Amino acid sequence: MRVASINGKKYIMVIVDDYSRYTWTLFLRSKDETPEVLNDFLTMIQRNLQALVITVRTARGIEFLNKTLNAFFKEEGIKHQTSTARTLEQNGIIKR
Repeated sequence: MRVASINGKKYIMVIVDDYSRYTWTLFLRSKDETPEVLNDFLTMIQRNLQALVITVRTARGIEFLNKTLNAFFKEEGIKHQTSTARTLEQNGIIKR
C-alpha cells in the first residue's frame, strides 16, 4: 500500500489459519511494528480462542527474523518456518 490510510498506516499484515482458512488483516504504520503486533495477535489467539499455535510460517523479511520474535517463539514453543525467496508455492494460500 503506497498511500497511507486515514490513520497513517501504510503496511498490511495478512494472517491465514492453514486449517480453517480464516483470515485476519492487520494494518501497520511501519514494518518496525511487526514483532509487537504479531506477538499481541498470537497471544490473543492462544488466550481468547484457547487455541494452541504450533507453527508460524513467514517470509524471510527482516521484520520477521529478529531477536524479539525468536524469543517469543521459543518462550511459547512455536516453530517458526520461513519461505524460500521467489517460491510462491510455499505461500500459496496467502498469495491467492
